[in-house]
Amino acid sequence: MSFPRVASFKTADEFASHLSTLSIPLPFDRAVVTGSTAPLAQPLVRNRGSIGNRFCILPMEGWDGTDDGKPTELTRRRWQNFGLSGAKLIWGGEAVAVRNEGRANPNQLLINDATLSDIEGLRTLLIETHQQHFQKTDDLLVGLQLTHSGRFCRPRDKKRMEPRILYRHPLLDARFGVSDDSTLLSDDDIDRLIDDYIHAARRAWKAGFTFVDIKHCHGYLGHEFLSAYDRPGKFGGSFENRTRFLREIVAGVRAEVPELEIAVRVSAYDFCPFQPGSDGVGHPATNGHYRYAFGGDGTGVGIDLAEPVMFLELLRQLGIELVCVSAGSPYYNPHMQRPAAFPPSDGYLPPEDPLLGVARQIEATAKLKQRFPDLIVVGSGYSYLQEWLPHVGQHVVHSGGVDFVGLGRMVLSYPDLPADVLSGQRLSRKKICRTFSDCTTAPRNGMVSGCYPLDPYYKSRPEREQLGAIKGRIDEAPLD
Repeated sequence: MSFPRVASFKTADEFASHLSTLSIPLPFDRAVVTGSTAPLAQPLVRNRGSIGNRFCILPMEGWDGTDDGKPTELTRRRWQNFGLSGAKLIWGGEAVAVRNEGRANPNQLLINDATLSDIEGLRTLLIETHQQHFQKTDDLLVGLQLTHSGRFCRPRDKKRMEPRILYRHPLLDARFGVSDDSTLLSDDDIDRLIDDYIHAARRAWKAGFTFVDIKHCHGYLGHEFLSAYDRPGKFGGSFENRTRFLREIVAGVRAEVPELEIAVRVSAYDFCPFQPGSDGVGHPATNGHYRYAFGGDGTGVGIDLAEPVMFLELLRQLGIELVCVSAGSPYYNPHMQRPAAFPPSDGYLPPEDPLLGVARQIEATAKLKQRFPDLIVVGSGYSYLQEWLPHVGQHVVHSGGVDFVGLGRMVLSYPDLPADVLSGQRLSRKKICRTFSDCTTAPRNGMVSGCYPLDPYYKSRPEREQLGAIKGRIDEAPLD
């Protein structure tokens, strides 16, 4: 299946004409407002202080730390780019493991006493860079995302899965190396893991971070708790049990570091795993019945926000106001969470126009924001919009569908896009992410993640040639 490339729409009329053919409309403004009245430039004022504008940098893993979990020059370069982006909300910066067992790869950052000063150095570098470029940091909010990768752990070898799971899954077990019950976490294991999260949060506070994100998205362990319908015991079955993990972490963090703010990034809905067909196009790996999707409607390909609403109500009751809404998993249904024109090496061709995936995320996020106007909500999935990202983001923020526009892949190729939008600069088309998926294909094949097609720094690295051989290089020349 093929769809028009977003870069081919040269005018707002052309983009609007294409959107009219989609079953889910995608709202956008034909002109982007700049200056003091611009919706994307407005500070968000809250009791804990103002956040200076409506751009947010989402957390990313570079597969470029040291074996013992410290950042390298590649990591520091990425965090420096976060600082010069102009965004005033840094959502975690990086997915940092709370224990070695829970690392998604042997080069993921790890927070412990030995790595703490280096992780603190990332935050310092980000803030100093932001101060240098924008002369103001008292409206900059910087957090750290804490994680355990659960089913997707690879702590010792980039090519060997060492999963830790909450329940047996009929579709994902074989795909991710689960063959028996030995990988199941016991309730006692989980109790000890909760302590690890609390210790990690205390370290993050010591390193100067204002908040920690207790990651509940993309199929990682926190997200798997939300779909542990079949797990017996105190961490599975009922909604109360499936959220006990989060509630106990929050209680422990509040007892030990009450000044530290807590945030949650959540996959608010999920579909069943997808797999490539004979034509390479992704299709559902179920026959229409699927019970493991938090926020799903039971079909494997539909949304029911009843439990996500309950989850956000719980966050409100826990005094958590920072919520980032995502969807699905990059491992088993990436077209939902990370819509792309070109799939990664282990993926599949998009089963729908990727703009539909963007619109689906924006619509679901807006529904949740409407239900919880007092929560501060960050949206995801905007990078695929490319030139039209500011136009859509402005409309959604201005209409109250979201508080912050979250940027992930786009920041790898175009870190200063927020600054250019806010200053009224014309976007540099040569730097706009075209969703070639090299930033995903590289780590899937054991290499560091980065924008190899568009970032001159990564273009010059030897991995670019390796990626070309893996992908059968497509024409990735940037557009003028």
